[in-house]
Amino acid sequence: MPLLEESLWNSKINVNGWVAGGAGTQDVVEPATGNVLGTLGVASAEDVLRASAAAAKAQVSWAAKKPEERAAVLRKAGLLWEEHAEEVNGWLVRESGGIPAKAGLETHTAANECYEASALPSMPAGDVLTTNEERWSFARRRPVGVVSVIAPFNFPLILAIRAVAPALALGNAVLLKPDPRTSVCAGVSIMRIFEEAGLPEGLLHLLPGGAEVGAAVVEAPEVRVIAFTGSTAAGRKIGESAARLLKRAHLELGGNSAMIVLPGADLAKAASAAAFGSFMHQGQICMATGRHIVHQDIYEDYVAALAEKAKNLPVGDPKSGTVAIGPIIDGRQLERIDSMVQAAVAGGARLAAGGTRGEGWFYPPTVLADLDPEHAAWKEEIFGPVAPVRSFSTIDEAVEMANASSYGLSLSILGDVGMAMKIADRVESGKVHINEQTVSDEPNSPFGGVKDSGNGGRIGGASANMEAFTETQWLTMRPEIAPYPF
Repeated sequence: MPLLEESLWNSKINVNGWVAGGAGTQDVVEPATGNVLGTLGVASAEDVLRASAAAAKAQVSWAAKKPEERAAVLRKAGLLWEEHAEEVNGWLVRESGGIPAKAGLETHTAANECYEASALPSMPAGDVLTTNEERWSFARRRPVGVVSVIAPFNFPLILAIRAVAPALALGNAVLLKPDPRTSVCAGVSIMRIFEEAGLPEGLLHLLPGGAEVGAAVVEAPEVRVIAFTGSTAAGRKIGESAARLLKRAHLELGGNSAMIVLPGADLAKAASAAAFGSFMHQGQICMATGRHIVHQDIYEDYVAALAEKAKNLPVGDPKSGTVAIGPIIDGRQLERIDSMVQAAVAGGARLAAGGTRGEGWFYPPTVLADLDPEHAAWKEEIFGPVAPVRSFSTIDEAVEMANASSYGLSLSILGDVGMAMKIADRVESGKVHINEQTVSDEPNSPFGGVKDSGNGGRIGGASANMEAFTETQWLTMRPEIAPYPF
């Protein structure tokens, strides 16, 4: 039987098994064609409360299991991602609109996230502390209990599994709320993988839904930590709710990442890196290159080279296997992209490539030059296949332009390494990539941003994951009861 056999999940959510959702159902729509791929169950706030209570109950025995038992489940999950990659890839292409290579990256990374997480149960779980008393003193790591994971549509599998896997590995239970637009490829698939891997019932619950469900998985009384990836606006609301409830929220939010192209940079390689950074997955990536800051000596040649790349990238249905650019996730986002491009052109920006909508939910790779720094297409996150370009004359000006943003997620510097190293020390960014574009991630690397891009590198790598999904407990021991003056 296929992993994602529709009869298992059709019109259902998962709360201690596959059951009807309290908020009904919704269609699973293919953005490239508008075709309905299936019917998804939608959770209610009441479903979330039931799931949270069940998760807290199941978590106690899971945390008490031997480290090797938890590790075995994570290793098996990694193998299953590899075994079922072709099937999951097909859903990622059709449901999320990603090209096959991008889908393959997601399942490959999902496997590696599980393999990395499988090492966490046997990691050192604390420190032996010095003490002035006649006792032993320890700081030990304990599971937080129940973790809510809220994932977006753009890299739906990676951005869910990178929190689900380490949270489970460290002895927690998880409430997973995927984006309703990608709840099969990055919700049902995760649920089914862990079912097949032998995860005990009650430890992972699948709760697709909208804002009401998002609020519920934050506010459920058993939840102690929220791992959220999504927009800055939504992240602010989650952070405010978590703070009021004295819960921890790990927020990886929006971006408007800059690429600084230094004088003397190889133009052909720079244009290739720039095209990937701005146009990969239709620019629907938090780390996408949203601002190209190019030295004035090579500015016009750079714009021309990038525009040529844009004009030659094929756009269409990704399941054909012959395109580089697939569909925008939905019509609402398409309208937003186009309105920002048209407003920039009306305000004096030069349209070097693209900028004309096709049929359906497709938008061509677009290059905008000579933007005013106050244009929304320069200041804001577009989340579409648009490359805005401006020039700089001095390194100080380039640094100032890069830092003149409310975001600080990722930054790229192309060109002389010595000059790039000096710039790297001056920019405000959670990640800096020298002679690479802005989109990069690995399971063993801490991921996060500064300013409006979130509250730091809180997921990825053993240290960050341990910090994110455990609490520190102080434990002391004496050989006999201590004497007291009372």
